Amino acid sequence: MSARVPSARIDVRSHTCPVTWVKARIALSRIGEGEVLEVLLRDGEPRENVPRSAEEDGHRVVRLEPAPEEGAGTWRAWLVRGAPAEDRTWP
Repeated sequence: MSARVPSARIDVRSHTCPVTWVKARIALSRIGEGEVLEVLLRDGEPRENVPRSAEEDGHRVVRLEPAPEEGAGTWRAWLVRGAPAEDRTWP
């Protein structure tokens, strides 16, 4: 397994839904297929909606975890742009 790192990172904690997904979608459009976008989210609606919307749009969530080092209530999502469902190289 190759060690992948995010190609880009955005912080949408200051936004509410649906702006959180809009910003993530724009950021995904600016990276190449198969590249990783790291998104910092607040717990609750953004944590639920951004990963779900990404998968509905054909992207893949490969990491969704608390990120307390970024602040209380912060979550980290790694989204792979346009990754095919059969790509199972991630744990």
